[in-house]
Amino acid sequence: MPLFRFSGQTANNKLVQGEFETDSKRSAREKVNQLARVRNIDITSLEKRELYIFKVQRNGSAVIQGEQKAFSKEELTQALHKLGYTVIRVRKKWFRFKGLVSTGEVVTFIRLSADLLRQELPYNEILTLLYEDTANKRLKEVIREIQKDLQHGKEGYEVYGKHKDVFGKFAAHMLGIASTSGNMSEVFESTAKFMERDASFKKNLRRSLMMPGIALTAVFGVILFYVGYIFPLMAEMFLEFDIALPPMTEATLNFSHFLQDYWIAVTLIFTVPALLFIYYIRTPGGKYVLDKHIIKIPVIGDLLHKMSIEIFSRVFYTLYSDSGQNVEVIKIAAEACRNVYMERQIKEVAIKRMLKDGTGLVDALTATGVFSRTAISRFRLGAESGSVRENAKQLADYYQVQTEYKLQTTVELINVGVNIIIAIALTAITVISSEAALIQPNITI
Repeated sequence: MPLFRFSGQTANNKLVQGEFETDSKRSAREKVNQLARVRNIDITSLEKRELYIFKVQRNGSAVIQGEQKAFSKEELTQALHKLGYTVIRVRKKWFRFKGLVSTGEVVTFIRLSADLLRQELPYNEILTLLYEDTANKRLKEVIREIQKDLQHGKEGYEVYGKHKDVFGKFAAHMLGIASTSGNMSEVFESTAKFMERDASFKKNLRRSLMMPGIALTAVFGVILFYVGYIFPLMAEMFLEFDIALPPMTEATLNFSHFLQDYWIAVTLIFTVPALLFIYYIRTPGGKYVLDKHIIKIPVIGDLLHKMSIEIFSRVFYTLYSDSGQNVEVIKIAAEACRNVYMERQIKEVAIKRMLKDGTGLVDALTATGVFSRTAISRFRLGAESGSVRENAKQLADYYQVQTEYKLQTTVELINVGVNIIIAIALTAITVISSEAALIQPNITI
């Protein structure tokens, strides 16, 4: 996250200076203006720390090149002069590709952290070990920044939250919780376990759907090429001899002419709604509507619904305590479940009922209408036996196994559906071609 520095002057001419992190320069200006109004400060400058490339030399030795972050070119130049260097050149680095961090590298970082924490190594030493053994430059930079922020006493939410683009929203949220959970190794372990399974799920899903997707694309491409180009050449030859066409052949030829005449309109009819839909579901309201209805779709909806319940239960198990003060745990688990509709229902129905009406955990979760009967049954059994935490873990493990089997079944159903579509398409082409082949020309000698 970018670091900014402001300078200013108070009403009694006292100079003030401060540093803070925020997302953008616009956000930085808003914060500085708010501070100026509250503290009655006249802001004189606002600078962003940038990366500079420098070239220096000392006492006629070899030229040294390097990179250093600074708030201005002049500041870095002065610092290099103080160190005894002769500055040859200092310029801002305009193009900075930070590099990519794969999900596997993130999982490895979390998994190794969990293993070393179980061995009771101090977390600062763990970060040092991981920094030295990590080859990815971007991840090394992130680890170093995390270590520095923790040493400065910053909260876990702030430390990991600004690296959501690297860790992902869920992992950053969980790692931020770990430092205050009292069971750091278990939180890291649960996060690593979930991310490993999530990565495996996505990989298997992509791999399973790749061939059906390629097959469907190829079939539709062949149909369009046949109907739009090949078939008209054959059918129009009969029209030249004034031969009456059979119904299917005539209908296909009319459809081909329609595509040729209005291909732009047809393309727009299919692409514009698709683009608008993608844009809509990226908005907060669209994401809420999509998540509300997607869990009701047969097969795939049930799979996604149970995955969300599994995530909720696993996070709940990781953070739950027997002290009874677990509203924050429910809130965090709801935010982690990756379904905006379920999250809002849990926050606005379950948590409000627990706080305002003193409703029990099971009744509050039941009132949301987003938990399956199995999930409610397990939570109720846990509440009655005093083992809510253990039952939440059992529910998460149960749904983990079930969703893995359901994924296989879903992929098989998709493959069957694709094969049926391909068979129908090939049959239609064969029937139309056969009908055209049976046309008998009326030739008079």
